[in-house]
Amino acid sequence: MTLFDGEQSPPFEIVEPAEWRAPIIFNSPHSGSVYPDEFLSASRIDLTSLRRSEDSFMDELIAGLSARGFPTVRVNFPRSYVDVNREPYELDPRMFSGRLPSFANTRSMRVAGGLGTIPRVVGDGQEIYRERLSVDDALARIEALYKPYHRALRRLINKAHQAFGTVIVVDCHSMPSIGVSRDEPRRPDVVIGDRYGTSCAALLPDKVEQTMSRLGYSVGRNKPYAGGFITEHYGNPASGLHTIQLELNRAIYMDERRRERGPRFAQVITDFATLADALAAVPLGDLGPFQAAAE
Repeated sequence: MTLFDGEQSPPFEIVEPAEWRAPIIFNSPHSGSVYPDEFLSASRIDLTSLRRSEDSFMDELIAGLSARGFPTVRVNFPRSYVDVNREPYELDPRMFSGRLPSFANTRSMRVAGGLGTIPRVVGDGQEIYRERLSVDDALARIEALYKPYHRALRRLINKAHQAFGTVIVVDCHSMPSIGVSRDEPRRPDVVIGDRYGTSCAALLPDKVEQTMSRLGYSVGRNKPYAGGFITEHYGNPASGLHTIQLELNRAIYMDERRRERGPRFAQVITDFATLADALAAVPLGDLGPFQAAAE
C-alpha cells in the first residue's frame, strides 16, 4: 500500500472475475486521481490544471466488466506523476538536477513534447514543476510505481495466455473533444489504435468499429492516437498477444469543464459491456498466433 494524500491507497488495482469468460483484459492506465501531497507541493499549477491530463472516470466505465467475466486493471496515481504508458526511462534531462543514467531515453518524441515517464507538462502544455527534480526522485517513482504495475500486468497477461493460448488487452483512454491545433478536424467519438495494424489481428479493430458504429458512435482509426507504449510493447500477434487502444471522446460521457459525469454516462457503461460481449464472441482460433500485416 502506498500513502497518498493521507490515505492508504494501492498504486493500482486488478480485479479478476471468479471465472474468466474470455482472455480479454480491460486496462485503464490514465484515470488515476490520487495525488501525493509532495507532488502537489512541488507543482507550480493547481490541482484543477493537473487533472486536465486525467482520463477521468474511464476506470468507472469499465469497472463492471469484472462481474461479466473480464479482468480489469486501474491505476490510481495520476499520469502527470508517473506515466505507465511510456518506456520505463523516457526522461527529459532539462527537468532534473544531476545526471540521468546512460540507459535513459532522452530523445524520444514524447520526451520532446514534455510527456515522458515523468511528465514535464500537463495535457494542455502547462509546465508542472517550479524547480528541477532530483534524479533519485524520478528513479524512485519508477521503482515504486511504474515497475510494479508492469510486472502485475505482465503476470495477468501471461496467465491468460497460458490458459487460453491467446490474450487481448483493451487499453482504455479518453481524449479531449477538441484538439490543441485549430487545423485538426473534428474528433470522432471513438479512436481505435492498433499501431497501424501491427499490435493485434485485423479482425479485432474491425469488430470494435462494427460494434461501436452499430451503437451510434462515429469511429476513427490511428489518428490522432495510434497507441502508446502499452499497445506497442504488449502487442505481438505472431505470439497470440493482441493489444488495442480505445480513445473515447470525453464529451460523450462527461462535462469536460466541470469534470462531472454527463447524462450519457450510464449508457456508455452499457455500451462498453456490449463491446466486451462482442469481443468475447470472436473465436479464439481466429486470433492466431499469426503475423498481423504491417502497413
